[in-house]
Amino acid sequence: MNIYTRGGDDGTTGTLGDGRRSKADRLICALGDLDELNAFLGLANSRIDGAETALERIQSQLLDIGAEIASLSKDERYIVSQLEGFTEQLENEIDLMDKELPALTNFILPGGCDAACYLHVARAVCRRAERTLVELSATEITLRQEVVKYINRLSDWIFVQARYQNFLAEMSDTVWRKQ
Repeated sequence: MNIYTRGGDDGTTGTLGDGRRSKADRLICALGDLDELNAFLGLANSRIDGAETALERIQSQLLDIGAEIASLSKDERYIVSQLEGFTEQLENEIDLMDKELPALTNFILPGGCDAACYLHVARAVCRRAERTLVELSATEITLRQEVVKYINRLSDWIFVQARYQNFLAEMSDTVWRKQ
C-alpha cells in the first residue's frame, strides 16, 4: 500500500460518509483535533509507567469515534455501540485515581513531571476537540450525545491522570495564585 495517493493534492480528503471534503471543512477539522489528541496521548504514553494499557485503550477508542464521525454517524458498521460503557470506565478510573490524590481546593497550573506536562497538553487539545465537535453537531451533522459526553469525560480523565502522574512522581500540584 502506498502512503501517498495524490488524492489530497487538490486540498480535499475522503470521508467514510459522503465522498470528498475540503481539508478546511469543519468535519475534517474535528477529525484532525481527535488525531492531534491521539498523538499527544501517545507522547504522554512514552513517559508513563503504569498507565500504558489505559492510554492505548483510549487511543483505540478515539480512532473508533473518529470512524463514527467520518461516516457522518450514518453507517452502522462505524457506530461505537459500547461508548456509554467506555465513558463509565473513564469515570470509574477517575474515581480510583482521585481517592489517592490530595483534595483539589484551588485551580492548578499545568506542569510537573514530563508525563503530567504532556497530559496537560493532551487535555487542552481534548477540550478543543470537544468544542469543535459541539460546533460541528450544532451546524452540520448530528452527533450522538454519547460522543460529546465521552470526549468531555476523557478531558476529566486526562486531567486527573496528569495529577496522578505528579503524585506518583512525588511532585505537588502548583496552585494558581492571582497576580
